[in-house]
Amino acid sequence: MVSRSFAERMRNAEHLLGTVLSFPSPEVAEALALCGYDWLMVDAGRAPIDTLTAQRMLQAARCPTLVRVANSGNEAINLALDIGATGVIVPGIRIAEDVERVISACRYPPLGNRAIGMVRAQGYGQNFKTYFDDANEEIVIVPQIDHIDAVREIEAIAFVSGFNALFVDPYGLSASIGLPGQLGHPEVTAAIGRVQHICEDAERRMGIFAHDLDSAARWLGANFTLLALESDAMMLTQRARDILQVLR
Repeated sequence: MVSRSFAERMRNAEHLLGTVLSFPSPEVAEALALCGYDWLMVDAGRAPIDTLTAQRMLQAARCPTLVRVANSGNEAINLALDIGATGVIVPGIRIAEDVERVISACRYPPLGNRAIGMVRAQGYGQNFKTYFDDANEEIVIVPQIDHIDAVREIEAIAFVSGFNALFVDPYGLSASIGLPGQLGHPEVTAAIGRVQHICEDAERRMGIFAHDLDSAARWLGANFTLLALESDAMMLTQRARDILQVLR
């Protein structure tokens, strides 16, 4: 459901610690929410998570949860919001007009073109007026910077009005440069640094995926306030390897 407090915390530039859910499992979502994360990301864009499973995960999590959709199309965004996501992370951004279309898809008329229906987000119609009155202000809109083309256009993108933060995907960005997975390469760090510099000039909130604790600490120190630290799969496999390494 819409979480006013989460949108407000983002506006206040609080450090918000989350992780990525790649397993299509409500139980995993519930367990990690109980650990005390500020937010979770349901990765419906890159993991085998369909809409119904994503809804079950939102119901289980009971904490602010953003859905990373598969693309910037209206249908994907509408479905994620209608099942009760706190907001969306939207990949595939290249130019400022892409961001404007995303914002429009997230907002009800007259400010946008989000479809209106009796859905879970507003209690299947029972809380329609309250949800409708608040949604345009409180839905969290996070365009994702995952391609070097977006970095080249970052000045125009950052100054679009109406979104909550820009989220950097270092892996996607590195691949678009031709350096897949080389997150420490100077070209990759320079691209992220440019996003950071322009966002600071524009007084924009920033988010990023951190693949380990060292990078998480570095990004938090660099004013990235919306942090996705590792993923369910990464934590499970790393812990399993650590146990085996000790016992064998």
